[in-house]
Amino acid sequence: MKFTTSIISKPGGRDENQDCTGFKIYKDGACWVIGDGLGGHRGGKVASGIAVEKILASFKTHPEMSHDVLMKCLEAAQDGIVAGQEEDDRLFSMRTTIVILVSDFQSFMCAHVGDSRLYHFRSGKLLFQTKDHSVPQAMADAGDILHEEIRYHEDRNRLLRSLGREGDLRPNISEAPIPIKPGDLFLLCTDGFWEYVTEPEMEADLSESQDTDEWLARMEDRLIKRAAEKHDNYSAVAIRAEESHES
Repeated sequence: MKFTTSIISKPGGRDENQDCTGFKIYKDGACWVIGDGLGGHRGGKVASGIAVEKILASFKTHPEMSHDVLMKCLEAAQDGIVAGQEEDDRLFSMRTTIVILVSDFQSFMCAHVGDSRLYHFRSGKLLFQTKDHSVPQAMADAGDILHEEIRYHEDRNRLLRSLGREGDLRPNISEAPIPIKPGDLFLLCTDGFWEYVTEPEMEADLSESQDTDEWLARMEDRLIKRAAEKHDNYSAVAIRAEESHES
């Protein structure tokens, strides 16, 4: 399997973009990462940047498909952010969400902390999406609100987990590799993106798109038309898996 990747990352209505994206494709595996930084005095930008850098470096050292490898990637990111907090008092409150997708070109695994999301599409339909670590997601899980209400809930920005918090790191990590089929698509995105684009709209725009660039452009167009003047940073990484004919 080979991959095509497209990325958008914009400040939106803010002065600074505190999101960070990155990916690397190595001989033995590939890794994509997206983070949404939180914290004053540029802290969010620093936190997401540290996390993405540390995760990609950790995966390069051990490009394997396992729970332990993904946990080591997250621990490297957490340690890097905590070290940054200790070095600069102005960054003591910096945090970031994170989503990681890794693949050995036949299957994939993922991990996340916070409310940035991973979506997996097959044959134009959504197969899987991550669950947010947020107050509204917990309310939806408890049956207090509908899942559709998470997107617009007044407490949507209240996170229950993020990198940089004190205490145990509690990510969600795939339990085992999941096979990839040719034509599968993945979307990693921050909440500033999925807030304005619903899952049915993601499917609809995918059906009208020739490639990942066009897919992101169609979704971004929806976002721009709907977003308020001071809307959040937004970032998305779109990945298409295709059959490789290389020997």
